[in-house]
Amino acid sequence: MSELVPVGRVGKPHGLDGSFFVEGASEDEARFSVGARLYADGEPAEVVASKRSRGRPVIRLDRPPPRGAELAVERGDLPPTREDEYYEFQLLGLEVEEEGGRVLGRVTAVHPGPANDALELDTGVLLPLVAACVRQVDLDGGRILVAQGFAPPS
Repeated sequence: MSELVPVGRVGKPHGLDGSFFVEGASEDEARFSVGARLYADGEPAEVVASKRSRGRPVIRLDRPPPRGAELAVERGDLPPTREDEYYEFQLLGLEVEEEGGRVLGRVTAVHPGPANDALELDTGVLLPLVAACVRQVDLDGGRILVAQGFAPPS
């Protein structure tokens, strides 16, 4: 089986038919449409009902998953990204280096924000995910190069 990529979690129930809110849902609404294939805690499942409530996806699977179960898709099923676009999972674990060679840490999380996303490093540093800060993302080399002045001095 190919690597699975998280797209949400089983949230609180919605109604009495086994439907539930998807917590932390992927922005790709097609992931939760009727007939879509997901993995709930690593086991294949099919979406048999889908709607939105209060702006959030509500789905029912062909089998009842446990609350809190991770919902995922196969990496190979993801559409390709455009140039200078990355999936969150691609950035996690990359080493972040400042121009000039100072290592700032490794990416542990990507936080969405109203104006831009932010990279959280294992050192506690938060860096804005904007072109003025991020100079280069080298997925093959496992590194992100950032401009000086965005991280506190060492």
